[in-house]
Amino acid sequence: MSPTNQRRQTLVRFATVLILLAAAPAAGGFVNFESPHVHPIDLSPDGEILAVVNTAAHRLLLFDVTARKPRPLGAVTVGLDPVSVRFRTNREAWVVNQISDSVSVVDVKALAVRATLPTADEPADVVFAGAPERGFVSCSQADQVLVFDPADLDRKARVIEILGEDPRSMAVSPDGETVYVGIFESGNRTTILSGGFDPVEEPFLPTLPGNVVSDPRGPYGGQNPPPNKGTRFEPPIAADLPSPPPVALILKRHAGGRWMDDNGGDWTDFISGPFAGTGQRVPGWDVLDNDLAMIDARTNKVRYVRGLMNLVMAVGVNPVTAQVTAVGTDATNEIRYEPNLNGTFLRVNVALAGPRGGGKKVLDLNPHLDYRAPRVDKARRNLSVGDPRAVVWSADGERGYVAGMGSNNLVVIDGEGRRAAGAPIEVGQGPTGLALDSERDRLFVLNRFSASIDVIDLATERRFERVRFKDPTPGTIKRGRRHLFDTHATSGLGHVSCASCHVDARTDRLAWELGDPTGAMISQQGRNRSLIRGDFFEDAWHPMKGPMTTQTLQDIIGKEPHHWRGDRKGLEEFAGAFQSLLGDDRPLPPAKMSQFERYLATIYFPPNPYRELDNSLPERVSLEGHTRTGRFGGRGEPMPDGNAVRGLALFRFRENPDPISPIICSDCHTFPTGVGTNAMRNGDVFQDQPPGPNGESNVALIGRDGGSIQRGIKVPQLRGLYDKVGMDYTQPVSRAGFGFNHDGTIDSLSRFVGNEGFGDFTEQEVADVIAFLLAFSGSGFDHEPTLREPPGLPSQDAHAAVGRQVTTAAVADQERMIDRMIDVARTREVALVVKGRRGKKEKGWIFDAGNETFSRARGSGGELTREQLAALAGPGSELTWTVVPTGVAKSFADRLRANRSGARKKPRPRPAERPQ
Repeated sequence: MSPTNQRRQTLVRFATVLILLAAAPAAGGFVNFESPHVHPIDLSPDGEILAVVNTAAHRLLLFDVTARKPRPLGAVTVGLDPVSVRFRTNREAWVVNQISDSVSVVDVKALAVRATLPTADEPADVVFAGAPERGFVSCSQADQVLVFDPADLDRKARVIEILGEDPRSMAVSPDGETVYVGIFESGNRTTILSGGFDPVEEPFLPTLPGNVVSDPRGPYGGQNPPPNKGTRFEPPIAADLPSPPPVALILKRHAGGRWMDDNGGDWTDFISGPFAGTGQRVPGWDVLDNDLAMIDARTNKVRYVRGLMNLVMAVGVNPVTAQVTAVGTDATNEIRYEPNLNGTFLRVNVALAGPRGGGKKVLDLNPHLDYRAPRVDKARRNLSVGDPRAVVWSADGERGYVAGMGSNNLVVIDGEGRRAAGAPIEVGQGPTGLALDSERDRLFVLNRFSASIDVIDLATERRFERVRFKDPTPGTIKRGRRHLFDTHATSGLGHVSCASCHVDARTDRLAWELGDPTGAMISQQGRNRSLIRGDFFEDAWHPMKGPMTTQTLQDIIGKEPHHWRGDRKGLEEFAGAFQSLLGDDRPLPPAKMSQFERYLATIYFPPNPYRELDNSLPERVSLEGHTRTGRFGGRGEPMPDGNAVRGLALFRFRENPDPISPIICSDCHTFPTGVGTNAMRNGDVFQDQPPGPNGESNVALIGRDGGSIQRGIKVPQLRGLYDKVGMDYTQPVSRAGFGFNHDGTIDSLSRFVGNEGFGDFTEQEVADVIAFLLAFSGSGFDHEPTLREPPGLPSQDAHAAVGRQVTTAAVADQERMIDRMIDVARTREVALVVKGRRGKKEKGWIFDAGNETFSRARGSGGELTREQLAALAGPGSELTWTVVPTGVAKSFADRLRANRSGARKKPRPRPAERPQ
């Protein structure tokens, strides 16, 4: 070997070592939940103070904006992952903390938290409306809006139930009488028709949906999969492929309530008509498509606007016309096969409706695209806007501004919602918030990913200032995020990215048919097939795989192989999807794929809302919204409450299982994640599988997925199942169009757990297992692997207490809750920090479980007992107690440095960064 080649190989090995080192957990214990911004910037009513959430630092930043350049005033530590802020008055701002499930009421002048309001799970936004004034807080995971009385913060909030999945962004009508709520996962009138269940197994699984697509009464006489172009397939099926397996089919509801496939086949009789029962649906079945909730601020009654888009990302109100505006994306997931979807599977829309919901219209925010090809030239794709996260209107109502978080730009619309001519306004990375200063004719833009605020001159629509602030986000996250979100860098039309479906590193709640009739069979050789039973399994996967629901990206690294079937050995095998699905010019290069992988490895599951404060399983879980399937009678009636502790016992290996069913849940779903084991069974022992060439794990496959005809399915993880609840065949109107299983055809946990394939469970036992699955968070299991309970892989999830916080102004305030928080901190699984102000300085203390005292986070000052610390609290000097992950306790509790706002001196910009 020549010296040159030797040096080259040495450099390659050295680079490989650096990549592996960089893949280690982020320094400082930073925990990344990738919590989405909703309304992260706001201007005080008098126009003098700008408030900005610094999500990574868990702080609210305040700036004086009376001069040309924003001047830092200070910062306030709030809850974990603040995502929204609104001024109630010039002196008071409310900050919504998503991981803490709280709202921090901030005294702006004193730079202090005066009160903390507990909320339901995953609060998203806050607005003020009505007379007398009330605070309305959307709670996205709980599907609720809470109504608080600002004049009596101790009064229990009133609950408004929202008919839709994930209410987030909010706005108020000009007269203050109507609150608008954008329903993030509102759906797009698509659902799934079952068709992939094994007809041999089906008699033993009578409660499952069955092979409806194969029904000879259907529009294709039972042909499954049916053609998608007249009587043929487009693209044509490769001649060397075997017959494709029967699969489910995605349908869309069209005008007149007709349920159609992408070939014009009418399946209405099987969805809502006389044959609905063949797929377990009730006659007349339909799916919600509520995009906007309109709340009367006087009566709290709710009306809905429908038919706008799939993901409502932000809402605003035109101050002159009073029209409500929604921006977001709409998917074309009813179209089959990746070659037909390449680069064109999504639209970025703006929708306008009258103040009472009438006169609605929907427009494409990228009118320069015709979607006939997967890619256009660079200049044209740079005109596109992608992943819109904010909309705001000028005072005269003639111009609106929409921020594209994925495209790093702003686009302008006229009063009718039409895109204005001209190039977009380029801003920093990841713009998520807009605040308009009409008096000074300028617009403030919060760029989340580059931790900066741009100031736009509205007369010229050009940036004239940029203020940067300190952001503790590790470089691993900053470098890798772009490959998930950046629509200009990763797609052929400039408007889509991986995050178009894996929204905020989670899901879009849809199923997609991304098979390829021209593709090749994929060998299963080398996969971990230790859990595959019987001789019915094939040695290869067919490229026409059928619909599959979008999976979350939370904690997927180290749980390889990927996809529902496990047909991608590692993330590296997705590099080609940037070209074949996103329409980019080429696959993502290996170095960038490595950045992407290291970023994904940082993402955690948030605290599970069903767990107790000490992270234990609850003994009573309300199963409101879960219904009986009819196996035990009372079809459609509510399920009884469940006991997650008993559910765990039923889930685990039992010495004398029911002889009817040899299936034991924990035989496949290992603790603590639920994913299959990374070991291979060899007789009476499990042997660890060696990692793949890129460090991949090799978790187990199983022969079928809930009776599916699919051969070789990766055992799926079970965390976050509570966020997939919503589909229901027993009710005339379902909240979601897709449910459980790889293709979303099993509507509910009641149907999945209660199917007879799992044995002779009683109805109460079904309820108990459901309660356990809802509380399946990852951590908190005491488990020793056995032959029947194989070893599992570690979980990246948060303790249930993480984020919990209270604010006290007297020794006796919240005494019981503080006792519980201290008890949890004694376990050292989490930490407890206390923040408050002494004079003009913010102070922080950390609970020391070793000596039962609270130590100053920075500097000297001795140790305080709990009583001594509580005695420091008083009106105007409140203390906020917060449970945090152990690794971030010190940084959370530290005093602010000399620059109290967290703003950092702006470096001299490179020529390409200079303000225009």
